[in-house]
Amino acid sequence: MDTIKQLINEGKIEEAIRLLDDYIQKNNRSEEAYYLRGKAYNKKGDIRQALNSYLAAIEINPDGPAKTAYDSLIHILDFYNKDIYNP
Repeated sequence: MDTIKQLINEGKIEEAIRLLDDYIQKNNRSEEAYYLRGKAYNKKGDIRQALNSYLAAIEINPDGPAKTAYDSLIHILDFYNKDIYNP
């Protein structure tokens, strides 16, 4: 996981996601892997995949860091969506 964290921090998002997908196929109960995949997708700008990954992590551990990341992302989306509807 340290290598994947480093890849995300270095902006090598596609490589990190590929490694995380491989890892999750073998370890589908890894909260950390789903959380990191959510973080990577968020950095990539793929909000839908980020939310889905965070939700998978939350299913494994409802009190983990993915809950905070998910809630923060939803809060940001709510803020932007309100602006769209208020001309």
